[in-house]
Amino acid sequence: MKLFLRSLDTTDIDDEFISWHQNDDGHLNFFTGSRRSFSHENLLEWIGHSKARDTHFYLISSDDGAKIGTIKIGPIDLVNKTSDLVCLIGNRDYLGRGLAKEAIALGNKIAFEELDIRRLQGGMYEGNVASMKAYTRAGWITEGRMKGYYWVDGKPMDRVCVACFNPSYFSKETSNAD
Repeated sequence: MKLFLRSLDTTDIDDEFISWHQNDDGHLNFFTGSRRSFSHENLLEWIGHSKARDTHFYLISSDDGAKIGTIKIGPIDLVNKTSDLVCLIGNRDYLGRGLAKEAIALGNKIAFEELDIRRLQGGMYEGNVASMKAYTRAGWITEGRMKGYYWVDGKPMDRVCVACFNPSYFSKETSNAD
């Protein structure tokens, strides 16, 4: 299966898309630190105001037309040319297939080649091993750990910080340093 990214449009926010952002099964616990669900109105506002926040949303789809998830690049720090990159495999039917790695790699390409981002970064719960694997297999490195950053089920949990470096700005040695 081949994946594609295209700019997300408000017309993409249909019932299926909204269902990805409901947290009935706990899937979004790893996507949002607040562990909340999103409504149609929240999503329209979030996507609609993204350009003002220098944020770009992309729909992840497959070569057979299935909608799979989203990539968010932003907010972009235009002065330092840095940004977060967040991947959500929202369609639960596609979890566990290694598609996040491919989607993140496509997001890296857009961020570096089209948006001229120098450095991408992100963070995740230490217990989200699948996410850590997806990012590192897509060329990211583990950059650090923030002890007890999250509060989960009455206990502290570390945040694992990951980063990816645009080879146009960084040497290969810098990009792969641990």
